Amino acid sequence: MAITRRSCHNIINLIWCLSLAYCVTGVPLPPAPDTFRGTNLAHHERADPTEKIFNVLSFGAKPGGRKDNTEAFMQTWVAACHYKGKARVFIPPGIYKLGPVTFAGPCGGRGPIIVHIQGTLKADTDISLYDEPQWFLFEAINGLVVIGSGTFDGQGESAWKYNDCHNNNDCVQLPSNIKLNKVTNGVLRGFTSANSKGVHIFITQCQNIRLRRLHVFAPATSPNTDGVHISNSNNVRISRTVIRTGDDCIGMIKGSTNIAINKVICGPGHGISVGSLGKYENEEDVRGIIVKNTTFLKTDNGIRIKTWPGSTPSQASGMIFQDLFMDNVRNPIIIDQGYCPSGCKKQPSRVKISNVHYINVRGTSSSDVAVDFMCSPQYPCDNIHLYNIDLKYTGKGPATATCSNARVGYGGLINPHVTCH
Repeated sequence: MAITRRSCHNIINLIWCLSLAYCVTGVPLPPAPDTFRGTNLAHHERADPTEKIFNVLSFGAKPGGRKDNTEAFMQTWVAACHYKGKARVFIPPGIYKLGPVTFAGPCGGRGPIIVHIQGTLKADTDISLYDEPQWFLFEAINGLVVIGSGTFDGQGESAWKYNDCHNNNDCVQLPSNIKLNKVTNGVLRGFTSANSKGVHIFITQCQNIRLRRLHVFAPATSPNTDGVHISNSNNVRISRTVIRTGDDCIGMIKGSTNIAINKVICGPGHGISVGSLGKYENEEDVRGIIVKNTTFLKTDNGIRIKTWPGSTPSQASGMIFQDLFMDNVRNPIIIDQGYCPSGCKKQPSRVKISNVHYINVRGTSSSDVAVDFMCSPQYPCDNIHLYNIDLKYTGKGPATATCSNARVGYGGLINPHVTCH
């Protein structure tokens, strides 16, 4: 099906608007007022003269990397959280050893509570200390700002040998560096997340979250060290961030709605993924995903949508992938509806994928198949659109495409040509 330039722009504008609300029939998460919309996020780095500063050193924290500071950090948080005015938790320069830490609300102050990190936080390497798969947990907070030039160092090299997810679909997840659970109106800005034992930043059951100017890294060989992992969350925005890990730079699974990713550098890693979807019973739909102005550097995948075979019915719809550059990426554009690392039954996926737009995607593919649509024979992909795609194979010969069980429309330059059956 041919698409004119004008009709394509109309479609883009329509889907853009719809994706910011809800792109398919379904019940969206109840919206919460977005207190950070239209504000300068950098101003939180400057102390407000009306706020009270809670310095972890005043509560017994000792830098140096030897003494455990878990209790001192949590006492600092409790005091700041209970304060009735504006509060800032301050972590000055130095190295702080920490076991599992929980910063939980609700808090009693006015405005967001600020956690200002200038030091280097090092996770305890004793894996038996972690009853839950997270190191730093921020939970049940309305108004949270985590900023600074400091570092969360998960010291994951001590734990990666325990990861068996490559051959065990029900493997135990290792601790994430940071987990946001039931946080509304949150900002993460400026800091570094290094060498997480598992996922770096896990966002679940949250609303109105901003991630900006973060640096996230782990070796390319580190297992399951996703940069940002999102589930059951609404209105998450990630921008101007560099992610270099051993798994997905950003992964969006069940219940992810209205996710906007802009100006991210991804690689090495597995690219940006919608999914995997359909692994569990009765998963919530995914909708309203926008990825723009993003660069992929020698990643395994560029933009990937992946679903499990034999899943219960759900939907993934209303997605825009626009102005993307691929540098020697193995699978620049891929839909894989037979995703299964090991030992799955050969049954069609029942995740319905529709209304997906790839616009202005260019660069190079390290494999000859630059576009690969493997959709479900039971629930074929609907309304997949390609507009101005120019991907070249770095080896001998032209780039190619494969496509099955998908209804695809085209406009502008299409290289490689896509023929579906």
